[in-house]
Amino acid sequence: MRVLDLTNAPVPVTVNGITIAPEAIAAEAQNHPMPKGSKPGWAWKAAARALVLREALLQEARTKNIEAAPIELEEGKWETQDEALIRQLLEQAIPAATIDEAALRALYDDAPERFRGPSLFEAAHILFAANPEDAGATLLARQQAEAVLAELKRDPRRFAALAKQFSACPSREHGGMLGQLASGDTVPEFEAALAVMEEGEISKTPLESRYGFHLIRLDARVRGEVLPFSTVLPQLREAQEKTGWVRASRAYIDALAAKTTVTGIDLNEKPEKVEHSAVRKAG
Repeated sequence: MRVLDLTNAPVPVTVNGITIAPEAIAAEAQNHPMPKGSKPGWAWKAAARALVLREALLQEARTKNIEAAPIELEEGKWETQDEALIRQLLEQAIPAATIDEAALRALYDDAPERFRGPSLFEAAHILFAANPEDAGATLLARQQAEAVLAELKRDPRRFAALAKQFSACPSREHGGMLGQLASGDTVPEFEAALAVMEEGEISKTPLESRYGFHLIRLDARVRGEVLPFSTVLPQLREAQEKTGWVRASRAYIDALAAKTTVTGIDLNEKPEKVEHSAVRKAG
């Protein structure tokens, strides 16, 4: 007769006696990509924690006899019953944020130059394409970019010819010219490089982006004008409201978790970079 040793069997994950199925945790783990350097089991713990908090919120909503009233998030896409219950629970529990316009005015006055309209750029680039996940391709692209940059340092006038010869971007047919660019037209890392370059300058080192490596030439720039406080106030209000809502929702969920009986996972042991993914604020 074979006797199974169950002393080391995993403790099931439960929330006030309700079991979270292992299959549900495994499926949820797909939504929690493991950061580099994380310990084994990170995604499982993050998924289990998210589902435990979600179940605790749903139980609390049912305790309060909330009836789900799903709303349309976008054309043709509606909340699920569970999403509606959680949203309605938080709407009841979390008071509307108080907007402190005096504090927003002080924030603006402290550094108004941060609040500018879109800048305009005229630029050209040479792209050496590489998938960031492919170490070999990334190394090769960097080496090629550095070799071409050395050529440009010897003769900047060859930019267009080198762009046509080496660039992986369709702009190579126009000497690498990208035309007029406004803030937001390019990936953030590219725009950040343009913002600190001098007109007529070629980037001193290859710029790495999600597409590979770029050699950039900034031909012209027109900085956006500082926007008046009245123009940026709606955005500042929205940012303050969202910050207040996130802070209040975290406090509420933490308080709810503290009075919830949970087995199989320690909610006090929070995986790094895990937020309260059990809920998203509508809108």
